Amino acid sequence: MDRRRLMQLLGSAALVLPAPAIAQQKVAKIGVLLIAGREPFWTLFVAGLRDLGYVDGKNIHIELRAAQGQAGLLPGMAAELVRLGADVIVASETPAVQAARNATATIPIVMAAAGDPLGTGLIASLARPGGNVTGLSAQAAELAGKSLEIMREILPDAERVAVLALEKNPLTKPFVENAQRAAQNLRFAVRPILVPGAEAFARAFAEMRTERIEAVLVQPSLPHKPAADLALAGRLPAASITKSFATAGGLFSYASSLAERYRGAAAYVDKILKGQKAAEIPVGQPTKFELVVNAVTAKSLGIALPTALLARADEVIE
Repeated sequence: MDRRRLMQLLGSAALVLPAPAIAQQKVAKIGVLLIAGREPFWTLFVAGLRDLGYVDGKNIHIELRAAQGQAGLLPGMAAELVRLGADVIVASETPAVQAARNATATIPIVMAAAGDPLGTGLIASLARPGGNVTGLSAQAAELAGKSLEIMREILPDAERVAVLALEKNPLTKPFVENAQRAAQNLRFAVRPILVPGAEAFARAFAEMRTERIEAVLVQPSLPHKPAADLALAGRLPAASITKSFATAGGLFSYASSLAERYRGAAAYVDKILKGQKAAEIPVGQPTKFELVVNAVTAKSLGIALPTALLARADEVIE
């Protein structure tokens, strides 16, 4: 066989043989850490990823851990995501973000979202967060005061309001302080009630009855359904700063848009997977806020909702 024919045969073989130099695309591993259940986070986050070309089980793999309201489980879950080799960890609500940051100083962490991340020390600044944490701020502490303003519209004669919050949560102090500042101008006396988790709800609501509390503001890091159910059973108007509280049976919620938060988190993941450093990606702040009023709960409590409030609500549950 002459040299020219040999080279032709070798070239043809190269066309059909595997090309070891062409490496398979890496499947990125995304850890997700939630203090509550997976919804509505999961649906909105996955939709945001899909819009950016990421599909779980195809070019990404998502490891989700949800504490179902038991904040004490978060450190162990965060450590597990680190052991699994997550390329990025998405954490929703301040306790989950704090647990993730305590578990790793190197894996990028996306807040989806966290309340007052600057005040709680999660980031150095909004423009250049530093460290390994970036993502979205929920402005949760600031919204505590706005929620009390709405509560005053609904209950013009009420005097005593409780703030139900987690004991071990870096957001608790600014959340309670913002509520107390707003209460001074609204003629509310604020009674903070701190709990370790949902297991202490029965005691907390019994304490509210004893102290003749007339309304309660529930921190968003706490389980929504159990709190809403106990408030309704005790005929206590209750609000929080997350939409899912109102849909779970709370009287109302005034909060940053969940779609903006959870779909927005996907955009941060995309930036990190494309090589940007968390320390250099500015932290986003909410631009959309939603007032959701539960008219069914209001009727059960015998509350006549103000017409002006209903007119400006983004959603009325009937």
